[in-house]
Amino acid sequence: MRGAGKELLSLALMDARNHTLRLFGQYQQALEGCGFVVPRLPVLNPPLWEMGHVGWFQEWWIGRNMQRARGLQAEPAHARLASIEPNADRWWDSSRVPHATRWSLDLPGVGACRAWLLDTLESTLELLEKADEDDDALYFYRLCLFHEDMHAEALTYTAQTLGLALDKPLLHAFTPPPMNLREPLLVPATEWKLGSPAAPGFVFDNELAQHVVSVPEFEIDAQPVSWAQFVEFVDDGGYDRPELWQPAGWDWLQAVSASEGRRGPRYVEQIGITSGAVMQTRFGQAMRMLGNQPAMHMSWWEADAWCRWAGRRLPAEVEWEVAAHSAARRGFRWGDVWEWMGSSFRPHPGFKPHPYAEYSQPWFGTHKVLRGASMATRARMKHPKYRNFYLPERDDIFCGFRSCAL
Repeated sequence: MRGAGKELLSLALMDARNHTLRLFGQYQQALEGCGFVVPRLPVLNPPLWEMGHVGWFQEWWIGRNMQRARGLQAEPAHARLASIEPNADRWWDSSRVPHATRWSLDLPGVGACRAWLLDTLESTLELLEKADEDDDALYFYRLCLFHEDMHAEALTYTAQTLGLALDKPLLHAFTPPPMNLREPLLVPATEWKLGSPAAPGFVFDNELAQHVVSVPEFEIDAQPVSWAQFVEFVDDGGYDRPELWQPAGWDWLQAVSASEGRRGPRYVEQIGITSGAVMQTRFGQAMRMLGNQPAMHMSWWEADAWCRWAGRRLPAEVEWEVAAHSAARRGFRWGDVWEWMGSSFRPHPGFKPHPYAEYSQPWFGTHKVLRGASMATRARMKHPKYRNFYLPERDDIFCGFRSCAL
């Protein structure tokens, strides 16, 4: 999809909007009766705001963008055309509307929100039909497609945070499958081009600039750490041994224990030390997790503590990328859960922000990198070069980890 032409992009944009509206339908069933009131949490947005923002972003970068045909050469701050919704910027511009204020906005209702999403998509598809086929002309269409896919996943993990029930097909789709557990893989030393080339097709700015890295031989898990493996850490007192935790991670653990009354992974109601059973709440339902399912909803601090306990370490980004490209036929499995890397989120040498400058640049140095994808990631988003990034304490997303030998 990064190199998709007009016809495929048109179908994908319609598919993305349909998926967004289907997810929103789940919210309607659960929350329409209470006016879509949700807790004011730093890890989520009000559902009506999230929906409106998806349409706003698409209109801002396509319908209102007089330089949309210039692609990466477009000036981010140039004057925009007026929105078809006079209040659009006041409601949904994420760079101007502070997160904490989104609960008090006079947002439109469900019907108006759905109409807004249909109107903005119709405008996008009409403009796409008239666009050229080159990468510059299609850049913002591809950007908006992937942006909507990201928000669809955000709507999914927000439903998990809120404990919203999903229909059976979605619940099945958003449950990690069991894994065939394999021994760790030994990957030979290599010279690797880390990141993506600038062309052809679409590239996220934080994947640039591609550069060569010398990678010594390393051993990496063939799949993410399983629940059976994580239970052993709990059984051995992993959550009560400060020597296994970085000081900031130990402080995070004490704060979570005091505020949420838990000393273990998020959403886990029971983790059996003797039986090995794990009961984790999935979209409002308590479900027994299998020992060979990937352990999920761990913060970076927990992943790092498990590795210290096991005498291992989290992978470097370049190691994960090498393995994803070169060891798939030997059993390297990814795509079930996002995987924490050992490294902080930093720019590659020669980094230059793309027109949507707020995407990567503000988060360098404070966030940790995750690689791979989750079961809630749309298939077209899954790419072995993609760099996801979150604060190390985030455990509400669909995240797990794997390890490397020291």
